[in-house]
Amino acid sequence: SNADRLMKKTPPHSESTKSSGSSSAQGFPRPSFDDKPRIGISQCLLGDEVRYDGGHKRDIFLTDVLAPFVEWVPVCPEVEAGLGTPREAMHLAGDPDSPKLLTIRTHVDHTATLKMFSQRRVQELHGSDLDGYIFKKSSPSCGVYRVKVYTEKGQPSKQGTGIFAATFQEAFPLLPVEEEGRLNGAPIRENFVTRIFCYRRWKTQVQQQRMSRGLIVNFHTRHKYLLLTHSRTHYDALGQLVAKAGQYSPSELADLYGKLFMEALKVKATVKKHVNVLQHLAGHLKDFLNGEERAELQETILDYHRHLTPLTVPLTLIKHYVRTQTVPYLADQVYLNPHPKELMLRNHV
Repeated sequence: SNADRLMKKTPPHSESTKSSGSSSAQGFPRPSFDDKPRIGISQCLLGDEVRYDGGHKRDIFLTDVLAPFVEWVPVCPEVEAGLGTPREAMHLAGDPDSPKLLTIRTHVDHTATLKMFSQRRVQELHGSDLDGYIFKKSSPSCGVYRVKVYTEKGQPSKQGTGIFAATFQEAFPLLPVEEEGRLNGAPIRENFVTRIFCYRRWKTQVQQQRMSRGLIVNFHTRHKYLLLTHSRTHYDALGQLVAKAGQYSPSELADLYGKLFMEALKVKATVKKHVNVLQHLAGHLKDFLNGEERAELQETILDYHRHLTPLTVPLTLIKHYVRTQTVPYLADQVYLNPHPKELMLRNHV
């Protein structure tokens, strides 16, 4: 992988503790999430009655919790392709790598219709400034994982991907993609939301600015500890890449960095990796704290490691010390505030 080619071990504590850009030395301001990620979404998940049976699959987390912090770009491939509502139920059949889309009762083949629509719609979505996509699980058009593919005799065989979802992912390989069903799991939910906000920041703070190597290095500096909670391999590779920034043009560096950055965030964070990062943060704070405060911080990290408290507990204490002791390098770390606190995602991981 890109990471393996670039990888070279660099201990986190060997790096400078000073940010290479603007710092938060005058305090610990609440991060702004006013620039909302634009998220493509299967339209039925928003409560629109576009399902084959004329119903919907409204998802309360998406419509009531996440909605204030994102902008939706709704798509219903089957309706937009002209198949109507209500319509005969369909499923995938044949070769899982290139399945057909057939109506279940009358066996009408809608494969060509949906494939042509998917190609056209994906081209349109290139101009929609998307930062992620949430698909409807199990759908023959929108399902991403384990969509049933049936044999000629009507028996479920191997599992595949919905026709529109497959076309979309091929066209947007860096974009965070999930199914609404998988978002019921707290770690997957937190990971996906982290990725969409990170992708938005990457685009608005680097790609859409006047490109420079310093801009990319500064972006990396602020995301170091977040990266470390996902993949040490990618963390090292990205560190080596920015250390050699002068060997690339700004656009070349941005292309290499952006791909590796999003690849890194696909790797799931774990309790063990969070504990490692929390200990690094505690190490930066040790000279600012007295013995009792250091002991209390270690106890909260240990409680999290033992699954006695959620991640938000040690993080709240660390953020308190960063704010009261004015530690600019840590105040600038996106890891402390990767997404809006109102989502309470770290209360459950």
